[in-house]
Amino acid sequence: MKLSQFKYNFPEELIALHPAKNRDESRLMVFHRETGEIEHRMFKDVKEYFSDQDVMIFNDTKVFPARLYGNKEKTGARIEVFLLRELNKEQRLWDVLVDPARKIRIGNKLYFGENDGLVAEVIDNTTSRGRTLRFLYDGSYEEFKDTLYRLGETPLPKFIQRPVEEADKERYQTIFAKKEGAVAAPTAGMHFSRELLKRLEIIGVNYGYVTLHVGLGNFRSVDVEDLTKHKMDSEEIHISDETVEMVNKAKDAKRQVCAVGTTVLRTLESSKSTGGLLKPYDGWTNLFIFPPYEVHIPTSMITNFHLPKSTLMMMVSAFTGYEKLLYAYKVAVEEKYHFGTYGDAMLII
Repeated sequence: MKLSQFKYNFPEELIALHPAKNRDESRLMVFHRETGEIEHRMFKDVKEYFSDQDVMIFNDTKVFPARLYGNKEKTGARIEVFLLRELNKEQRLWDVLVDPARKIRIGNKLYFGENDGLVAEVIDNTTSRGRTLRFLYDGSYEEFKDTLYRLGETPLPKFIQRPVEEADKERYQTIFAKKEGAVAAPTAGMHFSRELLKRLEIIGVNYGYVTLHVGLGNFRSVDVEDLTKHKMDSEEIHISDETVEMVNKAKDAKRQVCAVGTTVLRTLESSKSTGGLLKPYDGWTNLFIFPPYEVHIPTSMITNFHLPKSTLMMMVSAFTGYEKLLYAYKVAVEEKYHFGTYGDAMLII
C-alpha cells in the first residue's frame, strides 16, 4: 500500500484539545466489521458489547514528564529537550531529542530551572535531532529523578496546540498506569473509569495487562510513499505468562479478545506462535502493521480516531480492512467526532 492512500478529508478543528469531562463519557462509534454497520453511542455503553469470560487487554505503561525546556550556555538560547529513555542510571545518561537541533553541538552545556535546577552536557550525537545528555548532579539518584521530573512537563503531542495544564498530569495517563517508561500515553485506555471497569467485572469480563513503553515513533511522520520501506522505531514490550494464559484460554473458548489500543494490538501481534496463539515475551518490537497484514490474536479492538497518514491509522486499517476504515472515518468527520489523543473512541467488533 502507498502513503497517499491514507490521506482523507480532515478538518483540523476536529482535533480534541481537551479530554471529555468524565473519562467514560466521550463519544463511541461502534463499527461492525462484517456488515459495515455503524452505531453512535457513549463510551460507557461499551459494556453492552462484552459478555462473561470475554477478555480485555490493557497497556499498563506509565507516562513520565518527558518534555524539558532549558537554556544553552553563553547564548541563553531556549532549547526544548525531549527525554526518550534512560541509558545509564549511575552516569545519569539519557537519550534525548533536542529542538532546534542545529544549535546543539557535542560539548555544549544546557541549564534547566533556577538555582535548584539541573545542568546537562551533550556528549554524543545519535541522530539528526537526537543527542546523548549527561546530567551533572551530585545528589542521590532519587533526588536527581525528583528534580528531573519536577522540571519536566506532561508530553502532550504537538498537534494539541495549547499550553500544558495541571489537569493533564492526571488525564494524560490511564487509571491503571503502573510501569513507568512511556513518552506518550496509550490513549484508548484513557477512556476507562474505575466505575466502568467495575461494571465490566460484574459482567464477567477478564482483564489482562501487557506493557509497551510508547516512544515517539508513533508520531514520527512516514516519509516514503512505499510503506514497505518505512522503519518503525523499536519499543520495549513485556507479555507475562498470566496474560498469555488468559488470552489463549479465551481464544480456545471462542471468546472475545479485545485489544485496548494500537499499542496492545502491536504488542500481541509481536509475539504469536505459528498456530496463532500468544507467547510470553520480554524484549523489543519494531513491527509495522499495515494492510494486507492479517491480525491473529485480538478479535476486537478499541481505538481513537487517528490523524491522516499516521502509522496508527494504518495499523487500525489492517484490522478493519482499508475501505471499511475509510468509510468509518468519513462518517466520523460528518458526525464531527473528535480526533487524536484526547478525542472520541471507536469499538471495532
